[in-house]
Amino acid sequence: MIKNRFEEVDEPQPDAITLAFRKDDERSYGTVTCPVALGAGRLAKDMTSDKLPVIDAFRSAVRMANEMKAAIVVMDPDRLWQAEWGQLYRPEG
Repeated sequence: MIKNRFEEVDEPQPDAITLAFRKDDERSYGTVTCPVALGAGRLAKDMTSDKLPVIDAFRSAVRMANEMKAAIVVMDPDRLWQAEWGQLYRPEG
């Protein structure tokens, strides 16, 4: 079975759903950001979810991307990505 591939980025992208993972003193969490450009006129501004458990943030991003037929990019400075979700990569160059 072919694994899904997700591009790792350093900042939210205007043309993709951004799944961002963070770790603070208390817990690990994720947020999902949908840019206004993907909202097809339904969003007045970029929308970002509340802090979610990491797995819930991943599932939410995938669900949203499937519904909106959009790409997902990942911000993961604390290295919380789980290999079973697919391959996380950075483009060369």
